[in-house]
Amino acid sequence: MKQFKIIVEKHPDGYVAYPLGIKGIVVGEGDTYEEALADVKSAIRFHIENFGREVLEIESPMLEAFVAEARVAI
Repeated sequence: MKQFKIIVEKHPDGYVAYPLGIKGIVVGEGDTYEEALADVKSAIRFHIENFGREVLEIESPMLEAFVAEARVAI
């Protein structure tokens, strides 16, 4: 068993979830937070089964993730 940090975004039409620290694209979605989380967990298992454990970034593990806002002049 391995623990992953998962970002879950709420959008007008549902939720999108994706893990940090995995090489490649892994995404889950659902109408609820719980559905998106369950879907991304399934996607993580599928990704590792198909591409191997080398998709896990072990060398530099992420300790924390933060959400920040910043104004940028454009």
